[in-house]
Amino acid sequence: MLRRCVTGLGQLDYPNFEIIVVADPEGIEAVKAGGQSHRFKMVAYDQANIAAARNLGLAVAAGQVVAFIDDDAVPEPTWLTHLVAPIAARQAVCAGGFVLGRNGISWQWRARNVRVTGDCESLDVETSEPLLVQTNPEEGVKTEGTNMAFDRDWLAAVGGFDPAFQFYLDETDLNMRAAKRGVVSAIVPNAVVHHAYGASVRRRKDRTPLSLFQIGRSLMIYLRKHCPEDRWQQVIDRERDRQKRRALRQMVEGRVEPGDIGLLLRSFDEGLTEGATARIVDLPPLGPAASPFLRYDRPVPMTGHVAFVARWYNLHKILASARDALAKGQRVTIFHYSLTIGFHRISFGDDGIWYQKGGLFGRSTRQGPLFQFWSKKSRTAFELHRIQAFRPYQ
Repeated sequence: MLRRCVTGLGQLDYPNFEIIVVADPEGIEAVKAGGQSHRFKMVAYDQANIAAARNLGLAVAAGQVVAFIDDDAVPEPTWLTHLVAPIAARQAVCAGGFVLGRNGISWQWRARNVRVTGDCESLDVETSEPLLVQTNPEEGVKTEGTNMAFDRDWLAAVGGFDPAFQFYLDETDLNMRAAKRGVVSAIVPNAVVHHAYGASVRRRKDRTPLSLFQIGRSLMIYLRKHCPEDRWQQVIDRERDRQKRRALRQMVEGRVEPGDIGLLLRSFDEGLTEGATARIVDLPPLGPAASPFLRYDRPVPMTGHVAFVARWYNLHKILASARDALAKGQRVTIFHYSLTIGFHRISFGDDGIWYQKGGLFGRSTRQGPLFQFWSKKSRTAFELHRIQAFRPYQ
């Protein structure tokens, strides 16, 4: 996943950026195996603390804007161009984009706010243009950890991310700290990332939790930092009930054993207990970048985006043409249709090619009819128009 993410970053259309990889030894070796590690700033870190890892990346980041993406995600080529624009123009100090889920079609996260309780609520955004939001101490703009950017000087001045949040609510804490300062945050709908939810010690790849300890721990720390004490128990009870209902649904689906529900909730309670005594400190400002800007130098300049249409009988030939175009510096999308009404899925392959697979007569967006007659030409024109803001076709 990390290698795939880095491959996607290498296809960004932004003209001047550096790539900083913060990873454990296995991740560092995976990137080195790709043969491009000399083009990146590599930071080794072997602790399970995402906030501290982000601060290590921030410490060597030398650009005006620092953007964050997770290893189990891939950006659309225009992601960085859209995401950093409001910050580079000095219109905002924070920016967050939209996140697509595993099928590459349905939204995982769009615009949301965040409150002192840690609760988030969806916001209706009726424009594809960046939306500037004046935050206040009671309500901020929620950025997703896998798709967010900040003015580097501002982020360093507030001490970066709080390492007390080893996992979960780390970026939400920063969002609330920004809101308390009344900053302007930007919601950027066309800054799009595909997020797959990789497996970890806390969850399986289907998002089935293995432990709720860090969720309970981080929630308690967040409440101590931001929420009036008379509201803590209400928030805790609501979150515990939500986690219980989630586990029960997963039990019905066969993903959680009945006996595991009590263990999961016990881990949540144990996390709350540790979070109640965890040390909370004022974060000192971070200094300037520890190393000079390392502009990403592409092995082959990227010059545009081409699309191919494949059926079962010519897929091998199309793949050869697509790989040849990629080697010459083209971003490539393959539309692979079957003569069915199957739903579409979009993925970014390890080979650096975007794949959209599904029935010629089936849905891509999930709001359309279950069956609609298309020719290959008209279907492809529709799909290219649909993704134009993210992956422009030339």
